[in-house]
Amino acid sequence: GQRIRVLGWVKTGREQGKGTFAFLEVNDGSCPANLQVIVDSAMANLGSLVATGASVKVEGLLVAPPVGKKQRIELRLEKVLHVGPVDPAYPIPKTQLSLEVLRDHNHIHLRPRTNMISAIIRIRDALAFATHSFFHENEFRLIHTPIITTSDCEGAGEMFRVTTMVGEGIPQKDGKKIDYAADFFGRQAFLTVSGQLQLETCACAVGDVYTFGPSFRAEHSHTSRHLAEFWMVEPEIVDADIQDVMNWAEAYVKYMSQWLIDKCCDDMELMADKGCIDRLRMVASTPFERISYTEAVKILEEAVKGGKKFDNKVEWGIDLASEHERFLTENEFQKPVIVYNYPKGIKAFYMRLNDDSKTVAAMDVLVPKVGELIGGSQREERYEVIKERILEMGLPLKPYEWYLDLRRFGTVKHSGFGLGFEQCCCLRPALTTLETLFPSQDTQEEQICN
Repeated sequence: GQRIRVLGWVKTGREQGKGTFAFLEVNDGSCPANLQVIVDSAMANLGSLVATGASVKVEGLLVAPPVGKKQRIELRLEKVLHVGPVDPAYPIPKTQLSLEVLRDHNHIHLRPRTNMISAIIRIRDALAFATHSFFHENEFRLIHTPIITTSDCEGAGEMFRVTTMVGEGIPQKDGKKIDYAADFFGRQAFLTVSGQLQLETCACAVGDVYTFGPSFRAEHSHTSRHLAEFWMVEPEIVDADIQDVMNWAEAYVKYMSQWLIDKCCDDMELMADKGCIDRLRMVASTPFERISYTEAVKILEEAVKGGKKFDNKVEWGIDLASEHERFLTENEFQKPVIVYNYPKGIKAFYMRLNDDSKTVAAMDVLVPKVGELIGGSQREERYEVIKERILEMGLPLKPYEWYLDLRRFGTVKHSGFGLGFEQCCCLRPALTTLETLFPSQDTQEEQICN
């Protein structure tokens, strides 16, 4: 008997009783469920209301439907306050669309109108809220790290450059090197690949901190699991070693999994992967397996001896491929696995060198159906060691002098990890490509959606 106003979009509509009334399924985007609206022809032009994609703002009375109807409640319309008509060329049909169609560039700006993408948007929102809740409950401070930077955190050089000189022609120095003296910053600048280095400066002053923001990678990859732009969750924990950071990473993943179970079951039921809720319960309740990189390689080598075929060669020193990670989580242990102590040659300069001088205190959290979810490490706090590692990686010292100052002046043990937020969203029903997780996302070949 409650009178309400509703603003939403018509999912389906049909006229009944020879045009005397109509049923509308209206959704306002707040949840996956539609509200059935019953419209008398005396109240409005039914033809404009029943078109899929039309926006409507209506007022009416909430009533219980007749016994036997699937709806728990419906709205008997009393007043039409607004109708946003829809062109017949509206490309989103009543039927559910495949992921391939949803990734069609021509429809990318209308994807949020579909059931799946609107569910993904709500799930992303829930996970973002859960992220802030987890860290604030544990007394971390949020830090906004720079988007434009002059340092390469990963040392891989796969960064987008920022310059104002394109329109004027980029000047070259000595006929080869680019002269950045006339550029906006007077030197090379990039879009950030990670806020970690800047985050460490705050951790070494105010204690446990985290950042949650965009990152950019100019990787020439055409795989379905690489994005040019994505969001990163990065905590930095003071007085923490490799065991501590593994504990924090496991606690965070369990917290997020339980949050999805508690808050997002209705949205997850829309997805194709019907086993996702059971998988989330397993992640939330099961202790993660922990094995060294060397142990992981031995397991994979034994699998090869037993007849298992991998596309990528298995030997000590390789960077574990996705197929290796999935074998460990889905076949060998059938649960999340944390692999730690990787060869130093495949990891970044800032990771703490172990006593064997061959491995570093790095760790990856691997999850069934997803693969690598988190990468982290104990940071190298020893000045001479990290200086040598920078030179060993072929990086110039000058851009990292400020970072070395953290080791010169009051160095302290600390650790951290990074999680790609889109990978975190893949904890719930598995999607085949990360780009689907953005309302409008840019991969290497996609246009930028204005």
